[in-house]
Amino acid sequence: MQEPTYDRSRPMPAIEMVYSYKLTNIPGKSIVGLRVEFPPNGSTPPHRHGQACVSAFVISGTLLNKMNDDPMKTIETGGTWYEAPGCHHRISDNASKTESAVLMATMVLDTDVLERDGMAALVQIDEEYR
Repeated sequence: MQEPTYDRSRPMPAIEMVYSYKLTNIPGKSIVGLRVEFPPNGSTPPHRHGQACVSAFVISGTLLNKMNDDPMKTIETGGTWYEAPGCHHRISDNASKTESAVLMATMVLDTDVLERDGMAALVQIDEEYR
């Protein structure tokens, strides 16, 4: 499958923070859960998650995913991936033009960054796509 280029006309996913907790056994760190629902043909611009560690689980649907310069992967329901701090998420697309796709992302990051920047600390869209 050919890698898609980001298209601003495609709908963006809905992002909902479903939990946020300070990690008492790791002072200064918090864990955050985001539910991300991609509408049919949905796409996210290239982005990063700052210095957060991210793990993702596909609840439903199929996603196209590309990190840094790695090959693009197709990730189906039940699939997972990990993003290291500073990772460049180049492709994050719903593979379907007719069905929604949902993922759950879990992030671990500095509590002070989360408290200072809120959602802006969690998803940092590349400047040319803002």
